Amino acid sequence: MISRTDPDGPVTTAGSGDPGGPHTPQRRLKPAAATGFAPSPARPAAPPTALPTAPPTAPPHVEECDSPMKGLLWTRPVARQKPRLSREAIVDAAITLADTEGLDAVSIRRVAAVLGVRPMSLYSHIARKDDLLDLMSDRIAAEILVPDPLPADWRDALRAISHQTRASCLRHPWMLTTFAGRPHYGPNALRHAEQSAAAVARLPVPPRRKIAILRAVDTYTIGHVLAELRARDLHSRTDVDKVELTTYLRGLIATGDYPFLAQLGPGNMTIMGDDAQEDFADGLEWLLVGITAAIES
Repeated sequence: MISRTDPDGPVTTAGSGDPGGPHTPQRRLKPAAATGFAPSPARPAAPPTALPTAPPTAPPHVEECDSPMKGLLWTRPVARQKPRLSREAIVDAAITLADTEGLDAVSIRRVAAVLGVRPMSLYSHIARKDDLLDLMSDRIAAEILVPDPLPADWRDALRAISHQTRASCLRHPWMLTTFAGRPHYGPNALRHAEQSAAAVARLPVPPRRKIAILRAVDTYTIGHVLAELRARDLHSRTDVDKVELTTYLRGLIATGDYPFLAQLGPGNMTIMGDDAQEDFADGLEWLLVGITAAIES
């Protein structure tokens, strides 16, 4: 295209390819006549229409407490609980599972299956399995508490506590594992410790001796329960009853290879059946008599 200058403004001539032919001048564009209206300003391009977005997904339920995995369990705030699932229901299910199948059967997944919920639902109430075991143990510790008032005589008080402990451990054998595995500072465990301390509070001995007395009674109680549970486990696994076991032992003693066991009698070498309760009471009495003699000497 070729351009030339004109006094009234530039005029553009079309080339040979234009409809007007070569060198045909095109009409000059003159200013528009005044109309009294200002020309509309150019409108800015409309921004691209934003695509609709889905509403944000609500986050899963989270415990409203700071650092749920840190610190002592008993000092953490209890989380808001969902209506259809509670901490109490979880602990109840875990205890039932441990009573029927043993402590090794207890897991977050198994307890959730018993309750018919997803495993993640339990984490809204219990942060980890160790916390669940602590809660289970503390629930059972409530069974060991002696109903108020505690007997005034220290021996009667320790007898009552010891018998309560034995009965509870026989109902829940897994408790012995938790006793040995970790310390217990739950509310019921501390109430049990408080009752034991109250039982010996008036004894005229130093605090260290009071603690030694309580440990002696606890050690005897737990040791006797272990012997009973071993005998019960032998019977359940092998279907061996006391009569059959006594017959077997009598045959061995008859060989003459066990003269001192022969003096005891084969029928007295087992701890099965109703004899266990009587044996426990006798041994506890002897222990308390010995402690009394040591204090009064």
